[in-house]
Amino acid sequence: MQRRRTRTRRLSILRWLLSCAISVLAFGVLLAVHVSPFPGVPSFSDVRKLPKLDGMSDGMSRFEKLWKPPSNRGFVPCVMPSSSHSAPVESRGFLLVSTNGGLNQMRAGISDMVAVARLINATLVIPKLDRKSFWQDSSNFSDVFDEEYFIQSLANDVKIVKKLPKELAMATKAVKYFTSWSGVGYYQDEISRLWDDYQVIRAAKSDSRLANNNLPPDIQKLRCRAFYEALRFAPRIEALGKLLVKRMRSYGPYISLHLRYEKDMLAFSGCTYGLSPGEADELTRIRENTAYWKVKDIDPQEQRARGYCPLTPKEVGIFLFALGYPSNTPIYIASGGIYGGDSHMADLESRFPMLMSKEKLVSVNELEPFSHYASQMAALDYIVSVGSDVFIPSYSGNMARAVEGHRRYLGHRKTIIPDRKALVRLFDKIDQGSLKEGKRLSDMIVQLHKKRQGSPRKRKGPISGTRGKERFRSEEAFYENPLPDCLCQWESHDGNGSRANV
Repeated sequence: MQRRRTRTRRLSILRWLLSCAISVLAFGVLLAVHVSPFPGVPSFSDVRKLPKLDGMSDGMSRFEKLWKPPSNRGFVPCVMPSSSHSAPVESRGFLLVSTNGGLNQMRAGISDMVAVARLINATLVIPKLDRKSFWQDSSNFSDVFDEEYFIQSLANDVKIVKKLPKELAMATKAVKYFTSWSGVGYYQDEISRLWDDYQVIRAAKSDSRLANNNLPPDIQKLRCRAFYEALRFAPRIEALGKLLVKRMRSYGPYISLHLRYEKDMLAFSGCTYGLSPGEADELTRIRENTAYWKVKDIDPQEQRARGYCPLTPKEVGIFLFALGYPSNTPIYIASGGIYGGDSHMADLESRFPMLMSKEKLVSVNELEPFSHYASQMAALDYIVSVGSDVFIPSYSGNMARAVEGHRRYLGHRKTIIPDRKALVRLFDKIDQGSLKEGKRLSDMIVQLHKKRQGSPRKRKGPISGTRGKERFRSEEAFYENPLPDCLCQWESHDGNGSRANV
């Protein structure tokens, strides 16, 4: 009888202890769910409980292969001016600049105009950002860039002022559309002659006004100093950008995917694959009603077959999976509003559910100061993309080229450039049923992209047989690949390091 009572007491105590443990565990789960201040993003305690990326337990071989950057072969930035580079000589007048395009088109244009100001002995007035383009962004230069740093860091190259002197405000200005891809002779002869009659020259546009190649080494290095160093973003943009990188890093190594599937891109390019008839009609109307978009009649099928269209979100999902990235890979979506929203993102999200964005990683209050300004939002994406472990653009636009070049400049970080023309042929075979997803497709896609991962190489020249403007247009853009002008190879001889241009 006594034994039965003892056993009963023991069972009661065990039940009580078990119920306490369950209560504590439940409380802990509730607490973990509620401590995250970022909507849609797990807390840091949750992140620690997330499963490791597939392949990490495989002796790290597969994991390392996916994330390991290409060898930089000892290439490092070398942008310091030569001994013959002097401080700015006496200015002959003022150069006003009206930039055009989105953030990175403007950044390239501003950097080129720094070099132009040097070539024509001009004082550069802080450029005016584009307020008339598709995005209707009212940002000033100082809203996007660190104005003081820009002026000070280039002081030994070009004199820069914030405003035109009052006494010249009403002066007659020489308004010029500088000839695209021009060399030193054009600026030092034709443009410099304008100083004989004018004290102020205004560049009506800034994009692609300077040649990619065959410029003096000090001018090329100046362009790099301007683009990669002097054009630092405004402190508040830098701060939030670094916070976004930190929060992405809490998930482990991550991909930044520049998913160029926004309304303006699709309307401009005429790409309608995967869209409904109503969506295609809407994009056609936008293109026809946008006066400064010159080409109106576009064959969508031909564009896609030639590799001129951005990959769709569904195609990106197939591509990433074929490369071997596991479904729990953290992916940052660097883009504006995806056209069609969730309906076009469903396939990608079903394959890779850990899709992150500015809106998911920070609170509404943190993002609100930037949310109405396209250039400032693009700057945040730029910072996260440059800082990512892997960068993949779905289209080779200005943002993709700028990020690729910056990552090359910083040590050739892994950047996978999809071969869209080849991929479209494979994707069409999948649609037709003659090819299935699996090892065969994966092997083909991996093989196609072995040499498209950001390893060092010289900037590509024009395509053979092209002439005139098409010849310049076919060249690889200067800021897309700063080698050989702004990168030198570190060579070691008997333990002593030396740099040599390659």
